[in-house]
Amino acid sequence: MDPLILVLIVAGGASAFCWIASLITKDTSWVDRLWSVVPVVYVWIFAGSGIAAGHDATRLIVMAVLVTAWGARLTFNFARKGGYTGMEDYRWAVLRGRMAPWQFQVFNLLFIVLYQNALLVLITLPAYMAWQHPAPFGAWDTAFTVLFVVFLIAEFIADQQQWVFHKAKAAGRAEGFLSSGLFAYSRHPNFFFEQAQWWVFYAIGAVAAVASGLGVWGGAINGTIAGAILLTLLFIGSTIFTESISASKYPAYADYKRRTSMLVPLPRRRRPGVQPKSPLPHTAASGPAEPAA
Repeated sequence: MDPLILVLIVAGGASAFCWIASLITKDTSWVDRLWSVVPVVYVWIFAGSGIAAGHDATRLIVMAVLVTAWGARLTFNFARKGGYTGMEDYRWAVLRGRMAPWQFQVFNLLFIVLYQNALLVLITLPAYMAWQHPAPFGAWDTAFTVLFVVFLIAEFIADQQQWVFHKAKAAGRAEGFLSSGLFAYSRHPNFFFEQAQWWVFYAIGAVAAVASGLGVWGGAINGTIAGAILLTLLFIGSTIFTESISASKYPAYADYKRRTSMLVPLPRRRRPGVQPKSPLPHTAASGPAEPAA
């Protein structure tokens, strides 16, 4: 069986589960709870199929291990925030309050359930490209693997800084929003490193296509890039929405927004006529949760 067919069957089951569970529990965060799990399953399906077919599956196994590490980090971070205890993403509650009940249910089915589950398939398709083109693992694969690990570690650091800040905030030792550490250079460094990992994952699949003799079009740039593009668009849209909530809660967030890059970590911009200072302390917006996870 083509492994993509099996992946689509599993994705269909996951979508049905998320939709039915959301209707029964009145909780629309079931996709969030599967977000860090099903991509790992999909990539291992591709890797297992490559192994069973007798291909050189080194690249596929490396891709599966990388996505497993990604899933373990995200699962850990989501769990310690209470994501598996029935806590719904606060952004869905905000949207529910802005829509009629029937409108929100349409949004739930089409976007929260179907679109996001489809996206979780799309971001793993570079592994399908690697399955189709089982070229030997090479120097570019090694370079992109190291880069993926660097981004994974950086995201873990951003998550930890955010976690420590919110624990301090809950204990009354901090207030406002996080703007120090990695958050002094990006308003959402965890978002940036999350997206970067999936762009690198796409690049590993593209390396397989190029090594198999495909050129720029169809090789270096191929259809599986859709997953990375759509994931980036999802994060940008979610970030804009999340920041609108933060800005309504914290007046100082507007200045932080003017001086700090939204996603790509960059040096903080100065205020006109003001000498550069050290990063702002732990003052000013709750670090937003990761979109759909």
